[in-house]
Amino acid sequence: MQTDREALRELVDNWAVWRDAGDWDRFARVWDEDAGWMTATWFQGPAKDFIAVSRDGFERGVSILHFLGGHSADLAGDRAIAQTKMTINQRAEVDGVEVDVVCTGRFYDFCHRRDGRWTIVRRQPIYEKDRLDPVDPAARLELDPALLARFPIGYRHLGYLQTKAGFTVKLDLPGLTGEAVQRLYDEGAKWLAGSATAGEVG
Repeated sequence: MQTDREALRELVDNWAVWRDAGDWDRFARVWDEDAGWMTATWFQGPAKDFIAVSRDGFERGVSILHFLGGHSADLAGDRAIAQTKMTINQRAEVDGVEVDVVCTGRFYDFCHRRDGRWTIVRRQPIYEKDRLDPVDPAARLELDPALLARFPIGYRHLGYLQTKAGFTVKLDLPGLTGEAVQRLYDEGAKWLAGSATAGEVG
């Protein structure tokens, strides 16, 4: 019989595989159907809206892929906080040069079990560090230092690329250290202790 920890790991794995494969019907099943909430650099809102905009981007050829690493989970009855090491890989053009951005961090997931099934109530990535590389090593790209400096160190290049691609990027997301990530940890502890909500979202 599958343990809760195994079920939580499967939940996180399914998120990445089904989202990146464009398997939207199954992707919808990883989220709490009433309260699911997704935060990313370029999107903050209900899971159903995230699914819709992700599908639209997928069909237009937007290339954002996710790879997962180590995983841990803290459980309290029917609630859990799951943390999973991840990388976000996005390919796009910046000023006419095709580039890859790789951002390393963690998915921090507020999860609960309802009717015997674990789902994600809130996903908040933690952005730890990133880099940008031209796909063609011979290509030259000059970054705008003022634009680059607008974004926190953990997702500086990802924010730069996404802004150049027309997205509005949120500027105060959690990084490896600092007030934002400490607030997230506090919200996670309150969730495990029975808080009515999965922290502040917006």
